Amino acid sequence: MRALITGATSGIGMSFAKQLHKRGWELVLTGRNEEILRKMQKKLGNNTQIITAELSDRNEVFKVYEFCREKDIDMLVNNAGYGIFGRFDETDINDELNMLDVNITAVHILTKLFLRDFKRNNRGLIINVASSAGFLTGPLLSSYYASKNYVVRLSLAVAEELRRDKSDVHITVLCPGPVNTNFNNRAGVNFSVKPISPDYTAEYALKKAFAGHLIAIPGLSVRAGVIVSKFVPEKLLSAMVYNIQKAKVQENNDSSPTDMRKATE
Repeated sequence: MRALITGATSGIGMSFAKQLHKRGWELVLTGRNEEILRKMQKKLGNNTQIITAELSDRNEVFKVYEFCREKDIDMLVNNAGYGIFGRFDETDINDELNMLDVNITAVHILTKLFLRDFKRNNRGLIINVASSAGFLTGPLLSSYYASKNYVVRLSLAVAEELRRDKSDVHITVLCPGPVNTNFNNRAGVNFSVKPISPDYTAEYALKKAFAGHLIAIPGLSVRAGVIVSKFVPEKLLSAMVYNIQKAKVQENNDSSPTDMRKATE
């Protein structure tokens, strides 16, 4: 069994690699940092292959697929992603478009191409890493929240198509709350909810995915929050999210837009 993991050089992506390695899976790892990828390859052994790629460039995304095309991939983990903090009219448009290319376009391309292969073989598993933000509107993180909404809705739609096809291909969308990765460290913000570890997040996601669950939300408080949010008027919910995000900036005395690029990319 072989899995492709994007954004594998740290955070949740690295944890996915470690967890699958323990289970005896062969791995193809991709990320931007070749040095870290080579260290991971050395640590995880001969059954690990690597390919350096910048997933904000769609040509690089297709390059990753072509690299894997003859490698009999059984699982795709779309993990790479990051966010940009700030008011929508103040954030840099080029940075934002790059983020959308990673969070949406790359996920879209890889999901489509590997799904076609998996359906031909009538087997395969896709894990798309979204966020609990994928169920919300996110003022001050508007594009990031919107991108994760896309990942959630795309995954749910594909899952229904697979169900109606009675396919043995399965998809799981991982929607964690705060995770203790470089996402929050590089953003210079503090989360009001205690972050969970990336190892727990990956282990939980794999457990749910192997059991055929469509949505994986680690953490009881986050699951409860997602459920409760469905009953809160949208305007009030948006105001609540705005106040939470604004408080993060005020606590760190930083009112400027902040690049929140995840180390998982």
